[in-house]
Amino acid sequence: MKSIQEDIKTGNFKQAYLLYGEEAYLKQQYKHNLEKALNPDGDTMNFNHYEGKGIDIRQLIDLCETLPFFADRRVILLEDTGFFKNKCEELADYMKELPGYLCMIFVESEVDKRSRMYKEVKACGRITEFKGQDEKTLMRWAAGLLGKAGKKITQRDMELLLTKTGTDMGNLRMELEKLICYTEGRDVVTGQDIEEICTTQTTNRIFDMVRAVTEKNQERALELYYDLLTLKEPPMRILFLLAKQYRQLLQVKQFGAAGLAQTEMASKLGVPTFAVRNIVSCARAYSISELEQAVRDFVDAEESVKTGRLEDKLSVELLIIKYSSKKAAG
Repeated sequence: MKSIQEDIKTGNFKQAYLLYGEEAYLKQQYKHNLEKALNPDGDTMNFNHYEGKGIDIRQLIDLCETLPFFADRRVILLEDTGFFKNKCEELADYMKELPGYLCMIFVESEVDKRSRMYKEVKACGRITEFKGQDEKTLMRWAAGLLGKAGKKITQRDMELLLTKTGTDMGNLRMELEKLICYTEGRDVVTGQDIEEICTTQTTNRIFDMVRAVTEKNQERALELYYDLLTLKEPPMRILFLLAKQYRQLLQVKQFGAAGLAQTEMASKLGVPTFAVRNIVSCARAYSISELEQAVRDFVDAEESVKTGRLEDKLSVELLIIKYSSKKAAG
């Protein structure tokens, strides 16, 4: 990311850029920054934008070969093309001899580093991967945005915010903007503000459901499930996310038995440390064998739905009832 910032600052641009990775917000920010720096006047004659698969490669190369009209540069932005996952030999060959006036920006969700396109862009340009940010970076960034608006927040309430929003920076930014508006006239954002105004992401609603299940609060667990159905969440997606949560409960239980610290658990699971604290707390309600059985039950439930033996909505409901029963699950 610093290398792109340096190119923009100095005006010494590469002929090709590949921006990829799971952190969509940052990726889009850098795309816009590059686009603005390369085409500051919004010149539509010498700027072209392609999006999606099925692009005619021959037509694209012909455009690349077209000299810019009363300008020094032709800029071509290509998004989600699949060029870096599927074979694209003709364009990969062309990347070896890009004309000096051309700059190509590729923005992709996934890439195969073994692909020829990846190797050719690496040879003639710059590649930047945008990974999900760690919790400290997210907290610092969020606190900075609040600070610019004259707001303060405690670390505990910041953790609460992240448990609701998840770690997607775009979603977090939207929730921060809601909080800034909601707390107009006050300089402190509180946990109550967060509870009242912030939208809980589906994965976090699922964890709330898991917590209710582990606490044997069947009424609350089913209430959360019906809320998700009302929000048009497909039962199979809920089943998948529940299964994922229970696999994480099993993993932290096994990690704990192996003597791993919570920071190590967080690294292995790819979740923030404060999230691990919540998972560990829920896992205390079970033994390893109970969690192993739960994971098997989720696999069996998915199989029952796929083979038509059980209706999808009912399959999830039965699992919630089983594991939130006052009687020990097993």
